[in-house]
Amino acid sequence: QVQLVESGGGLVQAGGSLRLSCTASGRTFRSYVVGWFRQAPGKEREFVSAIHWSGDHSTYYADSVKGRFTISADNAKDTVYLQMNSLKPEDTAVYYCAARAGIVVHREPSEYRYWGQGTQVTVSS
Repeated sequence: QVQLVESGGGLVQAGGSLRLSCTASGRTFRSYVVGWFRQAPGKEREFVSAIHWSGDHSTYYADSVKGRFTISADNAKDTVYLQMNSLKPEDTAVYYCAARAGIVVHREPSEYRYWGQGTQVTVSS
């Protein structure tokens, strides 16, 4: 079992930045894909970004965040980060960290077995 805990959400003005953290406990992230998803009110949960925990830490992004968000991993701390810059009001959502075993990166939430509780990000205009 993998337990995931997110932190770092909050309220920020448009154009500002936030860094989200996702820390794992229990079984470590070895040979996992770790992803960030978000869900705005009345909308489906959507893929934001993902990273291979092992190997070269290959990264993947949704087109809507490419160039503004950066995902990274700290193996020593069992933590994945999502640095969010140039935030827009449309980035407002609950952000979830998720993990799945293996090396295939999926963008569908249903492909991820482990989920954190979510952290709220609100961007004011």
